[in-house]
Amino acid sequence: MSLEYTADRAEVLVTNANTIAERVAALNPNARLVCVSKFKPASDIQALYDAGYRHFGENYVQELLEKSKVLPKDIQWHFIGGLQTNKTKDLAKNIDNLYAVETIDTEKKARKLNEVRVQSEKPLINVYIQVNTSGEDQKSGVSPDEVLQLAKVIVDECPKLHLEGLMTIGSIAQSTSSDENQDFKTLVQVSQKLEAELGTKLRLSMGMSSDFEEALRQGSSSVRVGSNIFGSRPIK
Repeated sequence: MSLEYTADRAEVLVTNANTIAERVAALNPNARLVCVSKFKPASDIQALYDAGYRHFGENYVQELLEKSKVLPKDIQWHFIGGLQTNKTKDLAKNIDNLYAVETIDTEKKARKLNEVRVQSEKPLINVYIQVNTSGEDQKSGVSPDEVLQLAKVIVDECPKLHLEGLMTIGSIAQSTSSDENQDFKTLVQVSQKLEAELGTKLRLSMGMSSDFEEALRQGSSSVRVGSNIFGSRPIK
């Protein structure tokens, strides 16, 4: 897996990322930009790393494993794809610089992730509970009513997991609406209730290429942007 990139490609990537970063900072200077690099070559990530970017998101465990082996060890990897329980071991055991798993939606996955991290004597992992705020059947995530129970399992029973926040993926209808995004509003409301229960402050991971600015206006502290930085098609 080559890490070499052309000057032209680097210029495109860095210009795109800097533009997004400026738009993010204009709405929330403290928000985090996670560059979503799924299906993109490791050389693209290296180009952005060399420009100072450190937080990258991947959707597939095997792709993340392969990239993490060759890329710098101080990259902060975010796993943002659907997590199968049988892939949890690979994710927890083999990526030392795994910053966060943003798609925890069952107690079983949380317990397994914690168990493997304990057994392998790895540092703790930040996790986000994925919430299905739109109620769509095809969407992963717990319902808003189930968040507290899962959060308590993570906080009380999983010492190798740190509950950093909540994550959602807005529906297409809400993400393309010119009005307030009701899916984001729901996550904010769920977060406020959970913060009151736990007595702690949580981050919100919501907003992607098409709706990250609205997400920031509604309180997001972490946005996941891919196509606006890397382009919509893989670079071979």
